[in-house]
Amino acid sequence: MALIKIRELRLDIPKEAKHLAERMLKDLENSKRPYLEAVKTSLDNAEYNSKVGYLTPGDKVVRTELNVSSVQKLARVLFILEILLRNLEIGAVNTKRELYYMCKGTIKKGDSKYKALDFESQDESDSIIDFIGDMLEVYREELNCYANDRGGQTYSQQLVVTETLPDGDKANVDLSTLGTSPFQPKNRPQSLKLKAKKKIDFCLVVESEGTAGTLQSMGFTKRNNCILMGAQGVPSNGVRGWCKLIEDQLDVPMYFFGDLDAYTMQNIFRTLKAGSAASLIRNSDFSAPNVRFLGVLPTDVKKYDLECYKVKESDPAEARALKKAKDALENDPFFKDKKNKNLSDVLRWLIKEKIRCEQQSYFSVDPRDPIKTEKIILEKIRKGDYL
Repeated sequence: MALIKIRELRLDIPKEAKHLAERMLKDLENSKRPYLEAVKTSLDNAEYNSKVGYLTPGDKVVRTELNVSSVQKLARVLFILEILLRNLEIGAVNTKRELYYMCKGTIKKGDSKYKALDFESQDESDSIIDFIGDMLEVYREELNCYANDRGGQTYSQQLVVTETLPDGDKANVDLSTLGTSPFQPKNRPQSLKLKAKKKIDFCLVVESEGTAGTLQSMGFTKRNNCILMGAQGVPSNGVRGWCKLIEDQLDVPMYFFGDLDAYTMQNIFRTLKAGSAASLIRNSDFSAPNVRFLGVLPTDVKKYDLECYKVKESDPAEARALKKAKDALENDPFFKDKKNKNLSDVLRWLIKEKIRCEQQSYFSVDPRDPIKTEKIILEKIRKGDYL
């Protein structure tokens, strides 16, 4: 499946939804079982080409055909689709949590026939919303549904952001005027235009917002013509879309600074760089293929005598992370690609050594020097010490 073509040829959402409903009705009138199909968004349908740079969907689909066991799911799809279409018509925007309660309210105040559609938990309505997006091959954001409506906390003395507002007005934000406050873009950053007041040398994406805040407080962006961002752990659509926008519009080198452990490599860095299996139809706009892994690297542990600790396999979370690392090496097309051999080697090293080294460990190198971590980061960038 060619994702780029899908993005270029996407039909109007209400029109596509109407065609879908008409097809289902026609099938019923002809005594045929109506069905719904969606792109299968899982690792076994994920493909990776280093020239593209992010995970794309294969040819597998999830097909739901009307029968006794599927009738509730099909009815729920149409029920929530109607709510989403109404939001698009009137310009309303909601989170998944709000949509869950809107469904509950509609069922409670509606005809008794709606009772069979009721949801016991938000997970049930979330899965239907995701299915609708995969079925129509549109982003959840294009259905006016948002999960985490903020990008990474961003600092810069050189970056100016112009946002086109829903009413057509434009808002200009010069990040150098925000003082100690970060800029946090909405998770639909395609409405933003970026401009550099002077040449920006690099963008540093820090896994921990706290550590990004520390670097900023110590003058990181005043001494360096750069963009500094706190990514808040596993990157949301907002963070990923924001990084993609910086990569596309400014064309500056981007580096990721985070922990040295299996979870960070698989769930955080890979998601930032190549997207996720759950977001196969979104990865083209929500991934930053050119981002490099700056640290912590295995070679840094010895070079800087960093404080690490042993991963205890008796800990269920650590055991799962190690198991997932082994599975990734065997089944994840990103880590299986020869272009990413160095990253796969880090996973192998982590499985063998069973240690974890946090990004904050750089602060142990010279506790008397408040900007020692900054000096190490700049040295690594200058020497090309990254993957």
